Amino acid sequence: MASKLDRDRLAGLVEPHWRRVYNFMFRLTLDRDRAERYLADVFALAATEDIPAKPEDVEVWLLGIANKIAEERLPRQPEINFDTLDETLRNEATRTDVVRSLSDPQRDFLLWELKQGCMTAVINCLPPGERAAFVVCHVLKLGDDAAARSLGITESAYKVRLSRARKKIGDYLAPRCEHVNPMNPCRCPARVGTALAKGFIRPANVSGEVSLRKPSVPYGRYGTGEGNDDAPLRDIAAIYGGLPEPDPPADLGARLIAQLSE
Repeated sequence: MASKLDRDRLAGLVEPHWRRVYNFMFRLTLDRDRAERYLADVFALAATEDIPAKPEDVEVWLLGIANKIAEERLPRQPEINFDTLDETLRNEATRTDVVRSLSDPQRDFLLWELKQGCMTAVINCLPPGERAAFVVCHVLKLGDDAAARSLGITESAYKVRLSRARKKIGDYLAPRCEHVNPMNPCRCPARVGTALAKGFIRPANVSGEVSLRKPSVPYGRYGTGEGNDDAPLRDIAAIYGGLPEPDPPADLGARLIAQLSE
């Protein structure tokens, strides 16, 4: 654990990197509380070790620590699977009345939350090793060499994991998701009512909700930014690459520094 004398050093380590490491942990766990706990442990461990000399190596090093912690703590088999996800969101009749009864901001918010939550839940149906490979590639967008180093494996082993992850996610989404093909049967407006009833998403006015979207980012049904409510992103990499970062508490970095310097 870092001492009070290390506070400046700790701040220099935490501030530039905690959001990206949190993003990695959240995608692997689909659990905000667990991601925060693991994040604190990442920086607690990192504070006791030598920081890489090259600034560009620090993030990869931190992700390596994060991945090691995740490997030690996450079950070897996924905690959810594709059948569970189908049962949660797709085993009941569609309920378009819920969307029609909402105002435009409420409807857009819930559609975006459903896409975000569903896409992250799909990742969590993968075994942890494949999950991590997919996240560092398509969510964090690391190059092959950096991604492999962050996972502590060879580049060839990384590519094998990534290929398996892409195939499983593609095989699942290709015949179902409207974001891959607009002719597919699973359409977000028809699933909002079910997702609300099952507690998969929550209304915007419910405190403690898990939101993967920063409120300040304009959003559309298919992606973030102005003008992105026009066409589905058929490519899996484009869909996941367009997901914005999670929105952890704004003061989380400061709380980490305070906690670890006491």
